[in-house]
Amino acid sequence: MVTKSKNKMKKKTAIVTGSTGQDGSYLCDFLLKKNYRVIAADRRSARGNNWRHEYLQIQNKVKYEDFDLTDINSILRLFKIYKIDEFYNLAAQSFVGSSFKVPLVTCDVTGMSVLRILDMIKNYQPKTKFYQASSSEMFGKTSTKLQDENTTLYPRSPYGVAKVFGHLITKNYRESYNLFACSGILFNHESPLRGEEFVTKKIVENLVKIKLNKLNFFELGNIYSKRDWGYAKDYVEAMWKMLQQKKPNDYVICTSKEYSIKSFVNLVCKKLKINTRWTGKGLNEKLIDLDKGKILIKISKKYYRPAEVDYLRGSYKKAYKNLKWKPKTNLNNLISKMINFELSKNSNFIN
Repeated sequence: MVTKSKNKMKKKTAIVTGSTGQDGSYLCDFLLKKNYRVIAADRRSARGNNWRHEYLQIQNKVKYEDFDLTDINSILRLFKIYKIDEFYNLAAQSFVGSSFKVPLVTCDVTGMSVLRILDMIKNYQPKTKFYQASSSEMFGKTSTKLQDENTTLYPRSPYGVAKVFGHLITKNYRESYNLFACSGILFNHESPLRGEEFVTKKIVENLVKIKLNKLNFFELGNIYSKRDWGYAKDYVEAMWKMLQQKKPNDYVICTSKEYSIKSFVNLVCKKLKINTRWTGKGLNEKLIDLDKGKILIKISKKYYRPAEVDYLRGSYKKAYKNLKWKPKTNLNNLISKMINFELSKNSNFIN
């Protein structure tokens, strides 16, 4: 007869770096629902920006550990405290625009930190399964209509270059030391929990403020770059699925549909019932509110990057075949989620 204690499944332990960010918060929530013991590993300074965990009501369900990706002893400490089943490395200097201003910090935090973690796994817990958050920004100046796992990498920013290093060193350690190490090449993914530094959040938040007469106008940069936008909550499931396979591998996670930033703006305006039209060209292009006869969006050179990525659109065929994963949320529904979140912060909104 099997006793209850023997029959009870032992909880897996997962480390999530960057746990207070958009992806980290959704992933922590997902893993908790899978009955994991979740260790949220972040810099102490990130703990003060814990609104996402509070929104998801998981702040009392995860175990917080102070953690610094640039400090080898900080990483070693985690491996001495915990027997780690799965390690999800989502932490990074993740703002592409900022990476041009702080390239050394970006390359250390976003690139070299991956090597530090992999070396700890190799030396101390080689059975730990590792997930690296790679990025579609690695493709950069691509000439292909669809980018997949075999597309040439041509990054156009220090952020993209650092992500390439993290991606390739993950593959190198997998092949050299037989580690279960995977990279998820995630295309742009948004949600209500997106940070204000990202263009989709900026667009939705500011257009809602304009709708509520709390803002007159705002500025954007290159509105003609095209991106493959998905829903972050869908994408964290793919991260987990990668580490449940028999063999480690790298996967592109995307929707296989692309939209320009200008199209994204138009969709948000349509949902908010703001009657608009674009006028002018180049830096003189503007979005006009036709009913009120005022400018809503201006184009500013200060928001252009030194080197732009014009077009990204992925193929998730491999993920669908091996992981049985596909995107569940289209862009229209994603935008609705983001708008509703912003409106919920304004109880005085009247339909």
